[in-house]
Amino acid sequence: MVSLLTVGPVQAGEAPIPTASPASVPAPASSPDRDRTRMNQRVFDQVWTEVQRDYYDPSIHGLDWRAVRATYRPQALAATSDGALYRVLDRMLDLLNDDHAGVAPPAAVRRQDLLRERHPIMGVTLYPESDGVYRIERVRSGSPAEEAGVRVGWRLRPDDNAWSPDLDVVDGQAIALRFIDGAGALHDVTVVPREMDALPAFVADRSRPGVLVLRVEGFEPGLGDWMGDQLADLPADTDVVLDLRANPGGLLMEADAVLSCFLPDRQVWATRTSRTGRASTLRVQSGCGALEVPAPNALAVLVDRSSRSAAELTPAALQEAGRAVIVGEKTAGAVLISQDTRLPDGGRLTLSRSDFVTRGGIRLEKRGVAPDVAVADADEPASAAAPDPALDAAVATLRRRDVTAGGGAAQALSVQASPF
Repeated sequence: MVSLLTVGPVQAGEAPIPTASPASVPAPASSPDRDRTRMNQRVFDQVWTEVQRDYYDPSIHGLDWRAVRATYRPQALAATSDGALYRVLDRMLDLLNDDHAGVAPPAAVRRQDLLRERHPIMGVTLYPESDGVYRIERVRSGSPAEEAGVRVGWRLRPDDNAWSPDLDVVDGQAIALRFIDGAGALHDVTVVPREMDALPAFVADRSRPGVLVLRVEGFEPGLGDWMGDQLADLPADTDVVLDLRANPGGLLMEADAVLSCFLPDRQVWATRTSRTGRASTLRVQSGCGALEVPAPNALAVLVDRSSRSAAELTPAALQEAGRAVIVGEKTAGAVLISQDTRLPDGGRLTLSRSDFVTRGGIRLEKRGVAPDVAVADADEPASAAAPDPALDAAVATLRRRDVTAGGGAAQALSVQASPF
């Protein structure tokens, strides 16, 4: 299996979605048929067994996992829909208090598989919060959601809506939604999904003189090669800004590839520890495409509270090495190595299989990366016509400080969302 460092927005439903306690969960209105019950059993048993057998902490944080099974298995078997089943699984996995441990129902997996293809969307990215609601992290420009007036920061509670993230989005089929804003006011909107081209995973912006901005949506296949193409033959006096805001992470090998664009080959950058306690040292390996030696350019990395997993470990490694200045908000603190497995009904389980610490021995899980230059991110996403204070701060900082291959400007570390 491929090692992942991913949480949240790109992988719909992977992060646990805490809801009511088992005692407060109402009984289903009807009983499932035999086929539904059998599939529920197969899905639940696979999830429970993989946690018991493969979770990175063999003690499962001191939980009595057999008692957990006795509590949640009857609820899972009684579920009459995918939504009901996956809410039970989410509640069970939430006991792990681990953002990498979660399940995606079949509809969410279908959306994930189409992420880089043209498909029907509403144009919002949702992330589950600790109170069981979903927060809107991004609204895509020109999307049906933007046209309907949906705003970043609003929250959606599935109990208030006929639609929930475990259901499909159909082209032209109107969806009535009720949101709650930060002041507690209700907003009833109707969004009509339509087919739109997928957003590119990586974007290079050269619109600012003397600055190359590399926007990375996720650590997806090909990132290292793409980075190398952008950095090859780049003048040494051109500043580089790596934008990892709202990046949920991705492939461990691509995180290493990004580091190889800026750090010397074979430099230690982290340690991973398996379930058995075996520690493995991670060293930078050449993977930056056409770039044969690390880029010497001054470097800043943009992060925010939605930067997760590989999008935390990468800036942490660059920060510890004194190679980059980190600008923005403190990151999410969701940094473990996970792997995905398919479930019998087409859903997906993501589970943490290894622990992780930086070269300096810092465990970023539940801690995050603190920026060198703190800039609060606005609730509204930046556009070409809107100001971007964090990007402005990164550019200004690079012009004042030395954060090149030999620099030492960085300070010591003080240190699952869904697109529809």
